[in-house]
Amino acid sequence: MKVSKEELLHIANLAQLKLKDEEIDNYLLNLQDILNFANIVNNAPVEDLDITIGANEAKNRFRKDEIKIFEDNEALLANSAEVEQNMFKLPKVIN
Repeated sequence: MKVSKEELLHIANLAQLKLKDEEIDNYLLNLQDILNFANIVNNAPVEDLDITIGANEAKNRFRKDEIKIFEDNEALLANSAEVEQNMFKLPKVIN
C-alpha cells in the first residue's frame, strides 16, 4: 500500500500535527516503512503455531498461603500503641 501526500496530510490533520513542507517527505518515508512492516507481520505464517498467552510458560512462584500458629502473642502485641481484647487497636480511618 502506497501512501499519498494527501493521505499523509489528512492523517496529520486528524492527529492535529502541524507539518512543515520540508518534513512531509520524511514523514511519508517513515509512514511507508511502518505500513510495510505491518504488512510483513500480517502475512507471517501462523497456521502451525500453538496458542500461547505469554512469551514463556512461567507460573507464579508464590509460597502456599498457610496458617502458622504464633505462640508468643504478648511479644507480638508489645509493639502496639494500643491493645484491646488481645488484638491490635488501630485509629479509625474512615468517617
